[in-house]
Amino acid sequence: MLTCIIRYQIDPTKKEQFAQYARNWGQAIPRCGADLIGYFAPHEGSTTLAYGIYNIASLADYEAYRARLAADPLGRENYEFANRERFLLREDRTFLKLVSAPHGIRS
Repeated sequence: MLTCIIRYQIDPTKKEQFAQYARNWGQAIPRCGADLIGYFAPHEGSTTLAYGIYNIASLADYEAYRARLAADPLGRENYEFANRERFLLREDRTFLKLVSAPHGIRS
């Protein structure tokens, strides 16, 4: 299992647009095959950093998921919304693998 963490730099004057974008992904991502943990918007501290986090079984599954997301009507609409509104200034993806036992579980 891999965890994808998307780090966004957003326009701080367009937080509501990012929130709508996140709500849309909240519907499309699980429908297209990833286990969405959530989207996180600035609250205190930085006004420009936001995150999207989800789990996916493998990089091969990620590629198939991305194709489904691009073909999904809400997915396409959300990509167009982000391009039109220009609230995303930068987007970086990192794939991490859990190497410790989850909190509270002893191995």
